[in-house]
Amino acid sequence: MRKQGRIQVETEIEVAFHDVDLARVTWHGHYLKYLENARWALMDRIGYPLETMLAANEGWPIVDLQLRFIRATHYRDRLRIRASLIEWQSRVVINYLLTDCASGERVARAQTTQVAVDMQSGALLFDLPAAFTARIEAALARLDPGK
Repeated sequence: MRKQGRIQVETEIEVAFHDVDLARVTWHGHYLKYLENARWALMDRIGYPLETMLAANEGWPIVDLQLRFIRATHYRDRLRIRASLIEWQSRVVINYLLTDCASGERVARAQTTQVAVDMQSGALLFDLPAAFTARIEAALARLDPGK
C-alpha cells in the first residue's frame, strides 16, 4: 500500500447564513459540502478534474466517510479545510483537517475513501486507472523535483 501525505491543498470558506440552524450553529450536513470542495481542489492539483474523469468513463464513488466534530462553528466563521492524499493503489484515501482561520483551533477532521468504477458497466476497477496514478506521480515529481 503506497501512502503519501505531501499532495495537499487548502481551501477556505465562510459559514453562510443558509448553512446554520436555528441555534446559529453550522448544520452538520454542510460539512460534507466543505469536504467536497476541498476534494475537488485536490483533484485539480493532481491534474485529474471532473472533466478528465468523465472523459475516461470513470466514476469515483465515496464508499466510506468518517467525520469527527471537535467544536461547533457559527455564521460568518472562516474555516480552512486541508485535504491530503494519503493512499492510492486500489482506492483513494483523503484526510481532511478543518480549522478556524481566526484562532487556528481544530473544528473537525475527516477521511473519505473512494474507488474507481467503470461508468458503462458499473464494474469496480480493482486497480486505479493508469492515467490517474500517472498524474499523481507527476504531481509528486513537481513537489520534489530532485527525486
